[in-house]
Amino acid sequence: MSEQCKLNYKDFKSDQSIKWCPGCGDHAILNSVQKAMANLGYAKEEVAVISGIGCSSRFPYYMDTYGFHTIHGRGSAIASGVKVANPQLKVWQITGDGDALAIGGNHFIHTIRRNIDLNVILFNNQIYGLTKGQYSPTSKRGFISKTSPFGTVEAPFRPGELCIGARGQFFARCIDKDLKHTVEMAEFAANHEGTSIVEVLQNCVIYNDKTHNAITDKAHSADRTIKLKHGEPMIFGKESDKGLMLDGLSLKVVTLGENGVTKDDILVHDSECEDITLHLKLADMEYPEYPVALGVIRNVKSPVYDQCVEQQLEDVQEISSIKSFDDLIHSGDVWDVE
Repeated sequence: MSEQCKLNYKDFKSDQSIKWCPGCGDHAILNSVQKAMANLGYAKEEVAVISGIGCSSRFPYYMDTYGFHTIHGRGSAIASGVKVANPQLKVWQITGDGDALAIGGNHFIHTIRRNIDLNVILFNNQIYGLTKGQYSPTSKRGFISKTSPFGTVEAPFRPGELCIGARGQFFARCIDKDLKHTVEMAEFAANHEGTSIVEVLQNCVIYNDKTHNAITDKAHSADRTIKLKHGEPMIFGKESDKGLMLDGLSLKVVTLGENGVTKDDILVHDSECEDITLHLKLADMEYPEYPVALGVIRNVKSPVYDQCVEQQLEDVQEISSIKSFDDLIHSGDVWDVE
C-alpha cells in the first residue's frame, strides 16, 4: 500500500466509453473494484488488470491502470506470468464463468493450486453473454438456451467447490448490486497473500435476466442468503431468527427459540480453519434447501508461489558462481574459434 497515495475511486476510471449493456451487473462490479482500490491506497502504476475474453474481460479498458486484454481462457496464465515477473505489482484478474471454467479451466485450477498472489474476480451470470446466449459451465441443469434448446442435461460447476477442491486458500462470494459488500470482499481479497477468488453473482439483462433473482430480490434476500463473518454465529433471516447447526455430518437450518435452540447452539464461522470440510459445505449451500453463503468463506495462510520463486532465486544466486550473463557464457565447456 502506498501511504502517500490518496486517490479517489474516480481516478481509477479511464477515458474509454463503457460498452456494456445498460443494467448489466458489470457496471456495479467495476465501480466496486475501483472503490476498493482507492480504499486500499493503491497508486495507478502498481496495478495490472488482466482479462481473457468475454463481456467481463473488457474491464482493463475501463481502468486507468496497467492492463492486458488477453485471449480466451488464458487470463490466469498471463496474470501468473505478470506476477512472477514483477512481484511488486498488484495483479487483478477479471474473468467470467465461461472464460475461467470452460476453456480456461485448467489454467484456473492450477493457478489456485500454486497459490500465486492474484486477486481473481469471477463474474458468474450462468450464461455466455458476449457470444449471444449459450449455456455455460455454471448454467443450471435443464436451462434452455441457444445451445440447449431442450434444456441442458449437464450438472453445473460450483465455483466455490472447484476453488476449494483445487486447494484454494481464499474464496468469497457476493452479489453485483450490493456494492458495499462487493467492495468489502475485494478488499479482503487484496489483503490475502496468495490466490484469492471472489465469485460475484452477476446479472445479464439480455440473455439470462434475473438468474439470481430468487436470492437477490430484496423481499426475500435476507431469508435466502447468509452473510458470513469470521468469528460470528451463522445467523440470518429478516428477523435474525434463523441459523445453521450441524446435524451429524450435514448442515441444518434451525429457528432460534424452537425446540430449545438458542444463539449458543449456532455454529460460529471460522474462515481461517485449515480443514476444508465445513468450508466446502458452506460454499455448496443452495436455495431452497439452504441460504446461499455470502462473504468470506475461506481465508487461510499458505506458502505463496511467487514469493517462493523469488526467495529461491535469491538463495541460488547467493551460492552460485554465475552472477551475470557474462559469467554464464564463459562458464562450462568453452573454447576459442580462431
